[in-house]
Amino acid sequence: MTETPDEDHGHHGYIHRKDDYLKRLTRIEGQARGLQRMVAEEKYCIDILTQVSAMTKALESVALGLLEEHLAHCVVEAARQGGPEADAKVKEASDAIARLVRS
Repeated sequence: MTETPDEDHGHHGYIHRKDDYLKRLTRIEGQARGLQRMVAEEKYCIDILTQVSAMTKALESVALGLLEEHLAHCVVEAARQGGPEADAKVKEASDAIARLVRS
């Protein structure tokens, strides 16, 4: 797999695990369809909530993995280079963490 730089962000740190992330997101997509089906079939509320919780945890796992990759690659590389790019990457990561904590 060849990495291609993104205009704004250089190489994406997660690229070496892209297939893993895509598989996990495909499973989450299936969970969402399952939830729709459960509501359409008027399944028991607690059963639906249990599945919502499982899907939420799966999404959180993807988000934390991507955040870890971003910190380990994008932020570390920017810090090596220093200057305003480093400050911007740290702020970007801090903002992403704040969004995750609020969700």
